[in-house]
Amino acid sequence: MESEDFAKGTERMVDPITVGSIHFMQQFYGMMPLGMQRKLLARASETTPYMGFVVEPYAFFLFYEIADERRASSLLPSGFRLAKARVFEGDEPAHFAIMSFFRVHTSAFWGSRAEFYLVAEDERTGLLSWVIVDYASDTISYDRKHGLRAPSAPPAVMTTTYDGRVLVDMASIQDGGRTAFSATLENSHIRKLDTRLWIEGNLSVGYGKSLSEDNSDVFSLTFLPEEMGAALNVPLENLRLEQATWCTDMLAPKPSKLACFPFAQHLLSDSPGFASGHSTEEELREAARSVDFGALKTFSIGSVRKSMLASMAITVGMLAILVVALIMK
Repeated sequence: MESEDFAKGTERMVDPITVGSIHFMQQFYGMMPLGMQRKLLARASETTPYMGFVVEPYAFFLFYEIADERRASSLLPSGFRLAKARVFEGDEPAHFAIMSFFRVHTSAFWGSRAEFYLVAEDERTGLLSWVIVDYASDTISYDRKHGLRAPSAPPAVMTTTYDGRVLVDMASIQDGGRTAFSATLENSHIRKLDTRLWIEGNLSVGYGKSLSEDNSDVFSLTFLPEEMGAALNVPLENLRLEQATWCTDMLAPKPSKLACFPFAQHLLSDSPGFASGHSTEEELREAARSVDFGALKTFSIGSVRKSMLASMAITVGMLAILVVALIMK
């Protein structure tokens, strides 16, 4: 499959009307018990195993070396251990924590998102992994520990300016943490990325202890490897960091690497409850080339409407039971 075909196919999996309906449904769906949410999502993933996932241009990454490895290790789920990695090809390896900031449109949500990762190795598979320890977003999101969640960082700023600067300002309403910076792309240049971190690592994406009940929540992204082949190496002096409060107790005072993707990245993300299980670059490439977008089912207004009616019925039933219980008292 050519890159243009994959890009077009992924974009066509994102329907703004369906995404809007899912955002509305979250108000009802989020009232369900977590166990019920998981069952409904697992059932949905049987027919819609993939979400279209488009990371918009200028996704920005701050790489911090880890100063307190014991503290960082305590955030990982069982079966994972910190592992050294390289950001760009030829770099010296180090233990990294990563802050990423990007705008995204997907089959299920649309908006700005920030994620905090630790680079670790899955001891079961030996794969280098991006472990999501925390995240914040101005749109809906899902993780196994909390279920379908309302926006945690509204309003958020993730944009660019006419003079070539990336602007980020995101603050969590849950813990008050904030990250704000600007970075000019002047004198940045494209460098090849390290294959193990950017390709292998995206075949094994996990969740930290605060977001998952166990270590089974590992999923893969499906994409043409060239999507992660190279990025802008941004000079450190280009960064103007106003504030960063994310896990700073275990990080070096300043980032040691900056990376930015000046193009959109087109990916398929496993739906919650489904795992592609790619383990090599060759398997990934074959999986991406063999995707039949014409036959691939994705979320639709009909499926969203059915889920909405089911969630509303369950919510009404729960409220009725609560009222009866109060009366009986």
